[in-house]
Amino acid sequence: MPGRGKVWADKLLHDYHGIVQCDAYPGYQHIDAPNRKGGLGTPAFCWSHARRYFVEAARGGNAPIADEALKCIARLFEIERRIRGSNPEERLVVRQAEAKPLLEEFRAWLETKRRKMYRGPPTAEAIGYMFNQWDGLTRFLEDGRIDLSTNAVERSMRPIALQRKNALFAGHDLGAENWAVIASLIETLQAQRTQSAGLPRRRPA
Repeated sequence: MPGRGKVWADKLLHDYHGIVQCDAYPGYQHIDAPNRKGGLGTPAFCWSHARRYFVEAARGGNAPIADEALKCIARLFEIERRIRGSNPEERLVVRQAEAKPLLEEFRAWLETKRRKMYRGPPTAEAIGYMFNQWDGLTRFLEDGRIDLSTNAVERSMRPIALQRKNALFAGHDLGAENWAVIASLIETLQAQRTQSAGLPRRRPA
């Protein structure tokens, strides 16, 4: 895409109305708008991105709330590690039995901490992010096809990102677009090959 604006996300997604696993970048959050052309999409947000805010808050030390939040999120990732490679139906059963009550307790705990905190500190910002994106973050509880994070997608994009300097020599805009199409096709075929072979997805970073 020529840019990250909403107009380019609209053009890319067009009338797609399935699951969009992404971070909470505003350019993609319109896909579940009731008046969206092409029908409603389903945004599913990334727990690795949400965790990053608490990591930043805990980095300076003396951040017990951030530390405790990270422990809870680690338990969530541990559940996902155990069910990696299972089919969506099996994943959904485990998530409903284990992850859902964990997150209900986590949300209630965050709410009590938020009431006692001033806005502005890093931990308060981390909690605010969680509540602002809660629906998208917890959508994986409703559909076993949704992943907990976008780590797998971002890893698949890493080789392309490393080749960005090569893309500067595409010659013109059409050449760059063709290169992007080929790169997307290759990644799609690799994902389908992995899925058809029944191979487990690679371990998140």
